[in-house]
Amino acid sequence: MPQRLIGIIGGSGLGDAIGAQLKNVVLEDMDTPFGKPSGPIRVGELGSARIAFLARHGAGHRYNPSVVPYAANIFALKKLGVTTLIASGAVGSLQQEVAPGHLVLVDQFIDKTFRRQNTFFDELGAVHCEFAQPCCKRLREKLMLAAEQIDTVTHADGTYVCMEGPQFSTRAESLMHRQWGADLIGMTAMPEAKLAREAQMCYALIALASDYDCWREHDAAMDKQGLLAEIIGNLTKATQNAVALIEKALKLDSLPCDDDCDCRKSLELAVWTAPETIDVKSKSALAPLFK
Repeated sequence: MPQRLIGIIGGSGLGDAIGAQLKNVVLEDMDTPFGKPSGPIRVGELGSARIAFLARHGAGHRYNPSVVPYAANIFALKKLGVTTLIASGAVGSLQQEVAPGHLVLVDQFIDKTFRRQNTFFDELGAVHCEFAQPCCKRLREKLMLAAEQIDTVTHADGTYVCMEGPQFSTRAESLMHRQWGADLIGMTAMPEAKLAREAQMCYALIALASDYDCWREHDAAMDKQGLLAEIIGNLTKATQNAVALIEKALKLDSLPCDDDCDCRKSLELAVWTAPETIDVKSKSALAPLFK
């Protein structure tokens, strides 16, 4: 059996850390029906695993969260053969127990975005994917097993509010998100997770806590430069922890995500449009998603 290609999307912090460690790299400059992805995809080896790595924000952190080409990113990875996708992203913590530097294996989302393309299928028809459990349970379990073998605090679950940005929350919004029962606030998980489900991928998100958002007031004695340095330091620590987690997960004996996983069958009952009314050209262009 050929070696599986595992996708990794690096958010703030993780891009340079993982991308620099790949060996025998081939750059794949992809085109998709949704334009070009954030940048060339780096296909290489990380230990014994074969990896397709993509920096979500592009070279030099070019794209803000609202203009990241999410659809092109997911489509390009699927076209290359990726069906297991591990993503990372910096977040603010909304709960005292999720301290800066901690990792969270997100299991739920609240989507507040409104500017982004959140489906592949506008031109094809009405496609309704089940999304009650937005992250792959088996992939999260594997990551948690790996987390137990490294020296860092990793929370097994957490609810992530995805805001539009690019501005940060007001304090009133931050307090409201806490009342909703959310654990994290970020800007990049949506529509990425939705598109991964439409692409029939097993998707997991490692959230990197960098600060306590603005619900908890900062130390009044610390100036802006000091506060920024503290946040960057927390993100650096969390990034190192995430790299260690991913490396450990890739060394585990088995890859629990296979073609029997429900994530890989998300389109089986999702297309509601009558087949005879579907445009053949549109269906052909989207063929990689149905594989």
